[in-house]
Amino acid sequence: MLSNLYQSLILKKPRTVFLVLILIASFFLINTKDFRLDASSETLLIEGDPDLKYLKEINQRYKSKDFLVLTFTPKESLTSESSINNILSLKYKIQSLDWVHNVVTILDVPLLESSDEPLMDRIKNFRTLKDENIDKDRAFNEILNSPVFKNLVISEDATTTGIIVNLKRNRVLESSAFDNEKQFEKYKDKLKSENHENIKEIREVINTFKNIGKIHLGGIPMIADDMMTFIKKDIIVFGIGVFAFIIITLWFVFRKVLWITIPISSCFFAVIIMIGFLGLMNWKVTVISSNFIAMMLILTMAMNIHISTRYIQLAKTHSDLNNYEVLKIATSKMVWPILYTVLTTICAFLSLIFSGIKPIIDFGWMMTFGLITSFLITFTLLPALLGIFYSKEINVHEKSLSFLTNPLSKLSIEKTNLVFIISIFFIIFSIFGISKLKVENSFINYFSKDTEIYQGMKLIDEKLGGTTPLEIILRFSGKKNDETSVDDDEFKDWDEDDGDESKYWFTKDKIDKINKVHNYLENTEYVGKVLSFSSIIQVATKLNNNKELGTLEMGVLYSKIPETVKSEIIDPYISIKDDEARISLRIKDSSKDLRRNDLIKKINFDMQNEIGLSKEEFKLGGVLILFNNLLQSLFKSQILTLGLVMCGIMAMFLVLFRNLKISIIGVIPNFIAAFSILGLIGVLGIPLDMMTITIAAITIGIAVDNSIHYIYRFQEEYEKNNNYEESIRLCHSTVGVAILNTSITIIFGFSILVLSNFIPTIYFGVFTGIAMFLAMILVLTLLPSLILYIQPFEKRLNV
Repeated sequence: MLSNLYQSLILKKPRTVFLVLILIASFFLINTKDFRLDASSETLLIEGDPDLKYLKEINQRYKSKDFLVLTFTPKESLTSESSINNILSLKYKIQSLDWVHNVVTILDVPLLESSDEPLMDRIKNFRTLKDENIDKDRAFNEILNSPVFKNLVISEDATTTGIIVNLKRNRVLESSAFDNEKQFEKYKDKLKSENHENIKEIREVINTFKNIGKIHLGGIPMIADDMMTFIKKDIIVFGIGVFAFIIITLWFVFRKVLWITIPISSCFFAVIIMIGFLGLMNWKVTVISSNFIAMMLILTMAMNIHISTRYIQLAKTHSDLNNYEVLKIATSKMVWPILYTVLTTICAFLSLIFSGIKPIIDFGWMMTFGLITSFLITFTLLPALLGIFYSKEINVHEKSLSFLTNPLSKLSIEKTNLVFIISIFFIIFSIFGISKLKVENSFINYFSKDTEIYQGMKLIDEKLGGTTPLEIILRFSGKKNDETSVDDDEFKDWDEDDGDESKYWFTKDKIDKINKVHNYLENTEYVGKVLSFSSIIQVATKLNNNKELGTLEMGVLYSKIPETVKSEIIDPYISIKDDEARISLRIKDSSKDLRRNDLIKKINFDMQNEIGLSKEEFKLGGVLILFNNLLQSLFKSQILTLGLVMCGIMAMFLVLFRNLKISIIGVIPNFIAAFSILGLIGVLGIPLDMMTITIAAITIGIAVDNSIHYIYRFQEEYEKNNNYEESIRLCHSTVGVAILNTSITIIFGFSILVLSNFIPTIYFGVFTGIAMFLAMILVLTLLPSLILYIQPFEKRLNV
């Protein structure tokens, strides 16, 4: 019934179908204007991660600002007059930008030791390097030994300085004053556009100073903007690259303009509809899903090649039939194998939604809807175009590659044991390699070494105290200070009753805990810069002639210092209202031996067993925790997605072929290919990441298409001749050629991904291409050898 409906609605009315498809494509073309990209940090996190919510709470409580970092390594000495003048000029130039809140340089560091004035006068009227009559050597020595500013605005070797550009806070975004999600997303898009212009603007400023030394721009806003640029570039490069390769492949295979035009039209319609659909649904493409257009082109092309090849073969063998009849046979014979190949591939991509990682989930859904679109377009547009532009001269020429597939059929039949031995080797290799898989990775290694993201992060990591932030929040019980006197003459005049209760927050127990945790972290391997209230205490102690301050003295000092100083150097590290203290540290992310999960476990263990805190008295948060959560979830998602794919594909094979033996035989070559590529990744020591984690599942889903086409055709040929060896030879010279054509298209299509600036995308392209090549070889050798050895089909007596 469905077959008759398809023939009457699609095959017999090609012009009507073509017009309807143009109208549908036009509708989605209009919606492509709403197509959006997203490179925010949330796109690289586990969906619903509670640690993300906690980090946002910390940032809100301690008034963390978005900021950019400039690293400046001058040609001359950092202490030279010209270097100081250049830093000052750069500061004022950046400070003049209307989106900048303030700029903190080495010239803004309060010099509290470079004067012999009374302590309170030094705090209230502090001087800096840009002031006149400052002893520069004494000032630089103070900064280099400052618990707060060393490894923050100056490297230990005094060759590089950091310039912190704090951005103005966005009150609209913080207020959450939006009526609905769409309005919120629209506002965020506006902010991304503004951020892009801001990054361009500051780079133009930096460019005017390029002759004074090396300047690198860093910071989350810059990374987000550069990643948006990478995504846009990848989409364009991948699309054009795959498109060009497809044209070359089609010309090589068919040598006819029509057989290039029809598949390209299918790809164009499918991609336009899908991009419009994403715009309509407000789904955003991330760096993980930036290759979805290239993958859609590849997979749509594969479907078209299979139908086109079968159409041409039928036209040759049934020269007495007209175009409609050939088309009817071709579509009826190909609809089921292609439907099941689409379903198995969808099964692979749908398995990604169980990963728990947002960009991978989105990628899975995008490709699922993309494959459905490609299938529908292939079985409507292709026959419609053939029905309209049919000519007897266009359907009988095909460049046969059977001279490549025929030797493989000979190998499968005559060297079965050799094929089995090689396959066993791949299985052993896979087990060995998989045992060496690791998920440890560094965010800095996601980018090419020639990108500013990499260069800036590397310099900050090595010379300015590390890159990846970690926050430790200490919680207190709220005891009041039991000290009632101030002994130091420096503080006696300050201790009047001003009604400020905050000065009583500074108890000995709290200060001791902060100091102990701070000192422990400073002596922990892989930890870079550590900042906390303890840093401020160290500065105050040095200013107090190296005499420790009493806790009430600290409280009095806190209540008397100017609000501008308090908000910048104290409030980011204590919250009297919440009875908490914050310790902020950075991890040296590029350290080769760093194991993030082990480090986090060590800190949690030592906080309880060495420092003596209970679990309730501290909590770890920050980007390191979020990134580690992502890494640790990768192994779990790998096992889950592979398990789902294997079960789903086995179930589909059983439904399609109704034969347990052939179902097992059909998946073995593809499982070996997928696991071999995981083994190769393990042997090469390449860590699993957001992209490589999906290779095995996607490889099985796509590569199994070849098995379905081969077995489906084998059944057809075996029913005619009742001979296994003859059926293998026929399959290799017919469907084997189509498998070779589509595999070459897929392999080289994925190779286009090496042009990306995002290293995981490059790995994804390379290893998926290798896996597809291995799967093709195994389907054309191991699969027929297994069929010949097991002989899963019953012999028919009435041949």
